[in-house]
This record gives sequence, structure tokens and C-alpha cells, in this order.
Amino acid sequence: MKVKEKLSLLISFVLIFTLGCSPKTTTKKEDNQSGSKIAKNSSNIHHVHKYKKSDLIKDKINRMTLDEKIGQLVISGIDGTSLNKYSKALITNYHVGGFILFSSNIKNIEQTHKLINSLKTTNSKHSNIPLFLGIDEEGGRVSRMPLAFKKLPTSKAVGTVNNAKFSYNIGKLLGRELNFFGFNIDFAPVMDINSNPRNPVIGDRSFGNNAAIVSKLGIATMKGIKSQKIISTIKHFPGHGDTSVDSHLGLPIVQNSYNKLKNRELIPFSSAIKNGADMVMVAHILLTKIDNKYPASLSKNILTGLLRKKLEFNGVIITDDMTMGAIEKNYSIEKAAVNSLKAGTDIILVCHGYNNEVKVIKQIKTAAKNKTLSIKSINEKVYRILKLKNKFKLKDTRSTAKDVNNINSAITLLLNKYTK
Repeated sequence: MKVKEKLSLLISFVLIFTLGCSPKTTTKKEDNQSGSKIAKNSSNIHHVHKYKKSDLIKDKINRMTLDEKIGQLVISGIDGTSLNKYSKALITNYHVGGFILFSSNIKNIEQTHKLINSLKTTNSKHSNIPLFLGIDEEGGRVSRMPLAFKKLPTSKAVGTVNNAKFSYNIGKLLGRELNFFGFNIDFAPVMDINSNPRNPVIGDRSFGNNAAIVSKLGIATMKGIKSQKIISTIKHFPGHGDTSVDSHLGLPIVQNSYNKLKNRELIPFSSAIKNGADMVMVAHILLTKIDNKYPASLSKNILTGLLRKKLEFNGVIITDDMTMGAIEKNYSIEKAAVNSLKAGTDIILVCHGYNNEVKVIKQIKTAAKNKTLSIKSINEKVYRILKLKNKFKLKDTRSTAKDVNNINSAITLLLNKYTK
């Protein structure tokens, strides 16, 4: 082969190799289209994951019976200091979503552990949805802990110190106390402003008499409770501070306008919601200038119009106890429960009386069957409830006894640092 021919072949080979191995070039338009496709695909992947994640709860709800869904809408009290046939029936026959315990249910550390563990064990045999287990543990005079625990100060005393770090650590200790037994909800802190000196029920349960101090210390306490994986419930929406009647005994009537509420009572609640409140307890208070027919716990104007829409709260709404005088003396408890759910609540709290609890559950079922309460709204409520249980990773795992001295020592150190 001639040198010229060899050179020509070599050049051709090099060109073919270079072109074959070079990456494909694209125009700017093609680049943009490719980028758009990637962005679109990435977005689709994101949405698919998001959809699948949220759909796990929807799938669970779709597999639930109507009775199981209705049960999630109720938290019940129990009688006595041990699991009895009534509390067992509330789990096995009525599928209640949880229980609240009071001082009458708590004698000592060993008994309390045994009671809570028996509730969890019974539920785990009949349901794959863990129980809410709640208690009013505020510190001061509203405490259900056994006497073996050192007392925590009132919210008023915490307000006197007026230190957010102190409040946070008080909340943290409240959470530790609840964890000690296996509770998962603390119906605290109180976000009411103690604005009425004639108020017979709030008083030293409030952090103070102005919105700023209640907001600051209430939010800090809420965050402290949550730091221990305990659900915090801010209460008593839309504010029980400016009342002169105890709602345990009768129905408080408040004449405040929306503007007055907005500029005082609502500020701590609004602030707490913006700071991640998960659950709000609504009071039995008649606010005549917002709803002159129904108390807050039964009022669509307040539950949906004010709490959901104006304050943009998307978490779980629970009533105060429906066996309190404010409801019991003025309404049928079971019909009030249905009206409350229709108005916007998610959970009905029925603290006393097995017959009351059963009547409420049966009335909700009747309302669902005759479509007074839509299945769609029930599913939405159950969704919020299961979402919260998932968020805090609730399980019906038995708790084991711990050393109470560790908590008591921490309480002593904290009080010595800030109150002496």
C-alpha cells in the first residue's frame, strides 16, 4: 500500500473513532427540554413519595370499620384503679381512641404502671391503633402524680420567675413524669390569661395577666413537654381567663367582641399554633357576640370559623370534658357530642360515667348512619388523629418501672436554680 493511501486510511480511522466516542452535543433548546424533563420527573418522584406516605393513613382508614372510626373520636375516663369490665368493654366493644386518668385512678407508682400497662396490653390484642393516654399535669394544684413525686410549682409561680428557659425545663420535667408511666398526652399548658380577678377556676393555673407573658412562657412549656415525645394540649380555647363562672359547675357567659378577643385572649393561642401546637382543647364558654346559641365547644363559628380558618390550626381539636356542668346542665351530652363534631371538633372527651361514654359513641354512630354526620367528615377527623399518633410514634408498649429519685433530683436542682 502506498504511503499516501496509508495516511488517508489513518486519518479516516481517527475521525471515525473521535466522532464515535464524543458525547452527543445538543442545542440550547434541547438542553432546556432535557432539564425540564428531569425537573418534571424529579417533581413527579417527590409527589409520588409524598402521596404514598400520606396514603398509608388513608389506606388504614379505608380498612377500618365504622365502629373503629367512631371509637377514635372519643377519649374516655375510667372508674377505679385497675382494669375492669367497663374499661375493657370500651376497648373491645367500642374501640375508644384513648383514656384520661385522674387522681381517683392513681394510688401509687406500682399501681399506676400496672393500670396503664393493662390498658395497653388489652388494646394491642384488639387493635393495631395505639391508645392516647392522657392526664392533666400542669404543676401546682392540678397534678395527678402519685405523692412519691416532688411537687412542681404553679404556672403563676413560673410566671413570677418569668424566664423562658425555666418554663421550658418545667415542661421537660412534666414530660419526664408522663414518660415515667407511659402516658403520651399532657392536657397542658394553660394558655388562658388571668384577666378576671373573680375567675374561680383559672387563677394560679395561668402564667399571668397579660398576653405577652402567657405566650412566652406557655410556648416554652409546650416545647419542653414535646421535647420528651409527649403530645402537649394547649387550653382552654378561646380563653377561660375572663370568666366568673367555673365551667365544671355551670356555663360561663362572656360578652367580649371578636376584636377584644383578637387583641388579648387569642394571642397566646395564635402564637402557640404558629410555634407548632399539635392539639387544642376547647372550652365550654358561651361567647354571645360570636355565637349566642352554642358554647365554643359546640360552635361552628368558633371551631371552624375562628380556630380552623382565622388561626389556621390544622391539628387535632378536642373538647373539654362533656360531663362538666356547662354541658350536662344545659344539653343532652350525647347530642352535644354530635353537634360538637359537626361544628369542627375531632375528639370528644367524656371523663366520667361508663353510660355517658357509651351513649356518646352510640349517638355518633346513629348520626353517621342517618348522615347527620358525614362519613367524609369522620374520615377527615380520623385522619388528623392517626396522623398525630404517627407523628409521635405512639405504641402500646408496656412501660417499665424507673427510679423516681432521678426526676425528683432534677426538680430540686431546677427549683433551687430559679426560685431561691
